[in-house]
Amino acid sequence: MYETYFHLKTKPFELAPNPDFIYLSATHKKALQYLNYGVTEKASFVLLTGEIGTGKTTLITDLIRRLNGNATFARIFNTKVNSEQLLAMINEDLGLDAKGKGKVLLLRQLYDFLIAQHAKGGHVVLVIDEAQNLKPDLLEEIRMLSNLETGTSKLVQIVLVGQPELRESLAAPNLRQLRQRISVNCHINPLTRDETSAYIRHRLEVAGNRDAVSFSDDSLDEIHACCKGIPRLVNIICDFLLFTAYVEETRAIDAAMVRDIAKDLDFEKLYWGSKEQTGKQGIDHSALLNALGIRRS
Repeated sequence: MYETYFHLKTKPFELAPNPDFIYLSATHKKALQYLNYGVTEKASFVLLTGEIGTGKTTLITDLIRRLNGNATFARIFNTKVNSEQLLAMINEDLGLDAKGKGKVLLLRQLYDFLIAQHAKGGHVVLVIDEAQNLKPDLLEEIRMLSNLETGTSKLVQIVLVGQPELRESLAAPNLRQLRQRISVNCHINPLTRDETSAYIRHRLEVAGNRDAVSFSDDSLDEIHACCKGIPRLVNIICDFLLFTAYVEETRAIDAAMVRDIAKDLDFEKLYWGSKEQTGKQGIDHSALLNALGIRRS
């Protein structure tokens, strides 16, 4: 709606994880380097964690785009499943017909596919997103998948992606074997105040006009304070700010406008829970998912 007014080619603050808009803060750059190293060096297990909205999915999407010619990727999002369902989803994402097959046949089908890829000089990377939802027995099943190998090399790499709770799950005594196989692990931290400012201008530039609006220093302070450096929340508030600026026919955004938007959206309560809870629990995950229209399966 406001793109023409601000001379933008597209909306700069969409919530979809678009790798064209990827902004590599210090923590994102480090995580991407670790991921790239883990995949190219064929590490058995790679672990990536970060809070909701910090950019995990965007990083993985960018990684796949960069390396898709050098590896075959299978990507799983639904992790509230049993082992047979997980295997079926993996096989289907690899282009295999998993319909009507039981666990034994699914494993045989997967093994044959991996052997065929290996014979051609290729390798397969399994990315499991939302891995914090995996139950311990399913994490152990995933560890067993990493045992698929030839006499000289592993046939599949596994990248576990999830919220910080995933690290708590992996710390369980019965998952020691899996934990010891994770040779590359990284965590995405929220943006700093300066990175938040750079992130906003980067997205405006990619969308076609870096100078579409001017943000005062105190408005950027307010945005960072509201969003606590979470890129997805920065997108939400900035989209509303651009719409408000369009309605008011202005190209200047100040702190008062940010405070008004945050109040209208009930930002503190909706995304962070009560002030008493914030310091103890961090993000209210359920409220955030509901607000963003994301359903837990």
